[in-house]
Amino acid sequence: MNADKEKLSYICSQFRIPGEILVYRWIPSGHINEAYYAAVYDGKEIYQLLIQRINTYVFRDPVGMMGNIDRITEHIRSQERTMEKRRRLHFRHTAQRKNYLVLKNGVAADENTVDFQDPAVEFWRVYNFIEYSTSYETAGGNPDVLKMSGKAFGKFLRQLQDFDASSLMESIPHFHDTRYRLDAFFRAVEEDPLGRVKDAEREIETIRANRAFGCTLCEKIDRGELPIRVTHNDTKTNNILFDKDTLDPLVIIDLDTCMPGLACYDFGDTVRFAACTAEEDQPEGMALDLDLMRAYTEGYMSEAKDILTEAEIASLPVGAAVITLELASRFLLDYLIGDKYFRIDYPEQNLRRAQAQLALFADMMAHMDEMKAIVKDC
Repeated sequence: MNADKEKLSYICSQFRIPGEILVYRWIPSGHINEAYYAAVYDGKEIYQLLIQRINTYVFRDPVGMMGNIDRITEHIRSQERTMEKRRRLHFRHTAQRKNYLVLKNGVAADENTVDFQDPAVEFWRVYNFIEYSTSYETAGGNPDVLKMSGKAFGKFLRQLQDFDASSLMESIPHFHDTRYRLDAFFRAVEEDPLGRVKDAEREIETIRANRAFGCTLCEKIDRGELPIRVTHNDTKTNNILFDKDTLDPLVIIDLDTCMPGLACYDFGDTVRFAACTAEEDQPEGMALDLDLMRAYTEGYMSEAKDILTEAEIASLPVGAAVITLELASRFLLDYLIGDKYFRIDYPEQNLRRAQAQLALFADMMAHMDEMKAIVKDC
């Protein structure tokens, strides 16, 4: 048995999943966590599972994060008792009734006795693999995928409209606090720990020139103009599982960043990610696709329009631009400090990602009136 299979088998045993791993594979998607698919056979039944290692550099309180997920999934289940199995996430529990497993040097350990920043410490979870489902790394220019994505995230917001957002811990503090993000970015620019500022002077000046705009939504929160809701905070199309045949959205996954936030950030992140004309690290040709934005907006508003306030609806296109600028600063910050947060495939990838987001931001600002008109029409 090779090392990966041996470790996955041990993890399954700790989650009280009997049997032998028939097949497994590493899943090469996502910037943050490490994931595997595994099929386990106990002599009678095959269990299809997703086994994930959580990045504890990013999620500093993974126990609290899993507590958030447990409460959110239970709230959704309590609202929809007849929900079919394929439309819900089920996290496995250890003998101690924990929906996570802590390993130190490959052996189960008590989370109260370890330092999650210790490289010998790993944090794992296991949940059900949704059969006959598919996901899309990007919408691929398909308006039907965007419309169904909008329905999925709009429904998610509606399902949690009566959940007390303030009761959740911040799995990543200041995650969409754009003012905080920009302050952190400009501190890194001043410190220039790796001497990389010289490679990004134009990008830095673009962010500096738009700093005030980036703080727009923070100011609205300060004035109490926008309600704080339970938000997903990573609303990419690859975090939705669709029925393979009908494109019906089944379930939203990767709830790690669910915490208090603004509806417009969730809306805007999908527009940023999926209603664009180039890959996330390709600034050449990067622009906003207004037709794809319209498709997403139609799906989203069909589920969420009745629960959003007028101020929230007006904030949706602004949220798309703000979050694009924010992410540009985050990619560039990571480049300046040595690529600690986002997984990279080549040395300049975070710089390229920042350049692409800034190109998209510029195009959004140039077409803000059209974006507002689309939201109003839907």
